[in-house]
Amino acid sequence: MAANREGQEENKDRYFKLVHGNKTLLQSEKLYEYILETSVYPREPQCLKEIRELTYKHPLSPMMTSPDEAQFLSMLLKLINAKNTMEIGVFTGYSLLATALAIPDDGKILALDITKEHYEKGLPIIQKAGVAHKIDFREGPALALLDQLIQDEKYHGTFDFVFVDADKDNYVNYHKRLIELVKVGGVIGYDNTLWGGTVVAPPDADLDEYFLYLRDFVQELNKALAVDPRIEICQLSIADGVTLCRRIG
Repeated sequence: MAANREGQEENKDRYFKLVHGNKTLLQSEKLYEYILETSVYPREPQCLKEIRELTYKHPLSPMMTSPDEAQFLSMLLKLINAKNTMEIGVFTGYSLLATALAIPDDGKILALDITKEHYEKGLPIIQKAGVAHKIDFREGPALALLDQLIQDEKYHGTFDFVFVDADKDNYVNYHKRLIELVKVGGVIGYDNTLWGGTVVAPPDADLDEYFLYLRDFVQELNKALAVDPRIEICQLSIADGVTLCRRIG
């Protein structure tokens, strides 16, 4: 019995670290550090490093996109020549700044977040980087803001790329709206789609109620995306799981 309890606690700690610690599903911390130190940090722009280090001091720092994921998103944006983009869930603006640096000087990012409080902490760094003019920040519930966009047909099929890292219990609701706003050939990226590995945890797993509650919504999204004929999907194990959806119809 003692060994079983120890195993449960070990799993609980592992899931907690995956969701709220270093965002990686790699089994080796040393391997993850190797990736960061060899390929990510040496190429990270100084402004991104500044906002990352600033965010690490924030009590909600685990909400930040991981550095390797930000590097991946930057590469993806360049590969698809994204110009008109959207981000749902901004926090201090780390991934937002990575996007702003990756798109052309006349590119645009519609940034949606329930509060501007955290974004204002990173805004001076974004301004210093000379890319604040690309960002249109809208404060408020994202669903309501998306509904406003949908009411105006000029926004339909106009976004090249959308990145969602927000309230997991609304991911399916976001998808229902975003599929109308992203263009055919455009990409929607959903963050945290493996939710620290808890998507495969047994129903009776000894996990925090918060993990379990949101795990159900993440699983619901994954099932919905898998059968949506309007998109092609690719689920990646980078960071905490990222699912890319390319609209095809």
